[in-house]
Amino acid sequence: MATIAIDPNYGYVLLAATSTFFMNFVHGANSGKYRKAAKVAYPAGYAPADRTDEAAQKFNCAQRSHANFIENQPTAVAAMLIGGLRFPLAAASLGATWTVFRYVYMVGYSSGGGDGKGRLKGMPFWIAQLGLIGLAGYTGLSLVMGW
Repeated sequence: MATIAIDPNYGYVLLAATSTFFMNFVHGANSGKYRKAAKVAYPAGYAPADRTDEAAQKFNCAQRSHANFIENQPTAVAAMLIGGLRFPLAAASLGATWTVFRYVYMVGYSSGGGDGKGRLKGMPFWIAQLGLIGLAGYTGLSLVMGW
């Protein structure tokens, strides 16, 4: 049976995972800033479709960016924690890269523009996320296979 000893470098994985929690707070503050500018009252999640002004557009983009973040964060963090058991420095590096590109994605998407193309600058987060998923899968497979 394979066993795993926690490498002291696993602390970097935990720090990278923690960075995503702070990034979630940044997303909330960003959405709040655009909500206030667009004068969209709670509990509305988005500005109504009949609002075509720039403030409403930017708020909707900021909200969608935040929603996309929270759709992907659980997968990224879980993969980071699992993959980091075997590959702590690689997982921490990919996790930190993921967080940085999620910030770039948020800033780009929130800039509005109507077509959402500002988010494309942050799309490399997908490469980091797929890398994390690969590390997690390999870690599981190696335990099962006894590698």
